[in-house]
Amino acid sequence: MATVAVLIPCFNEVVTIGKVVTDFRRELPDALVFVFDNNSTDGSAAAAAAAGATVVHESRQGKGFVIAAMLEKVEADVYIMVDGDATYPAGRVHDLIRPLIAGRADHVVGARRAVNPERAYRPLHSFGNRLVTFLVNRVFRTNLQDVLSGYRAFTRDVARGVPILSRGFDVETEFTLQSLEKGFRVEELPVDYVARPKGSQSKLSTFGDGFRVLRRIVVILKDLRPFSFFATLAGACSLLSVVVGWPPIHDYLLYKYVYHVPLAVLAGFLGLIAIVLLGVGTILSTINFRFREIHALGRRDHARSRPAP
Repeated sequence: MATVAVLIPCFNEVVTIGKVVTDFRRELPDALVFVFDNNSTDGSAAAAAAAGATVVHESRQGKGFVIAAMLEKVEADVYIMVDGDATYPAGRVHDLIRPLIAGRADHVVGARRAVNPERAYRPLHSFGNRLVTFLVNRVFRTNLQDVLSGYRAFTRDVARGVPILSRGFDVETEFTLQSLEKGFRVEELPVDYVARPKGSQSKLSTFGDGFRVLRRIVVILKDLRPFSFFATLAGACSLLSVVVGWPPIHDYLLYKYVYHVPLAVLAGFLGLIAIVLLGVGTILSTINFRFREIHALGRRDHARSRPAP
């Protein structure tokens, strides 16, 4: 029988953490429930322990550190990750697990459908979520609905095979994109999303964390799609080179002499930068491909080392 672990990141959620633990223990009575407390000062750890969870303390501040610690310290066949703010329905956990058990998916994301958008999302959050999802879909050619969801289920292979380098609330975006990049099957399942209970406050900064998420997308694009990233920069430099270089070219065509010498030098410099960027992108893309080969062979070796069912 598959072992199931429920992983709940927590930072100052004393109002809600007990309910979240109780709800998931009711839905999954045989599961191990872990609350990873991230330096809470409001008694969240004690409330989680009183509700029956195993509390693990993570001193490095930031949700990315917490999730990295979860994947390092907890062993299970199936993992459920859910925020400790009581905004996600515990009753849908069976639907998230089902594709994993059936072998149809490796990572299932609970795509949020706000019951009351005005209350569930703070101002600009809904727009920010749509913007981030739109950018991810365009850049990585996916068809995702919610890359920022804090409710997801995944297998042991995902927990072992997906690196987590983010430090803050951009970690969900990285987790989803890294899963896709490593070849894991990612599905989305719509789930209701409700407002936080009275007295519970979000730790998310609309502009600060929003900027970090956008920056993370750029970093992931550079790391996972280096040719696309550097080819885009090379194209921009090439275009600037043509624009800046037109006056010198025009001079030569009319007068057989270049009067705009500084512009000619700048145009040549921009063209050289474009060539270098294209070369860097090609080299990094080749290296990235070799790493993907190594990862694929590692997954194959790991699969062969498993005991027969």
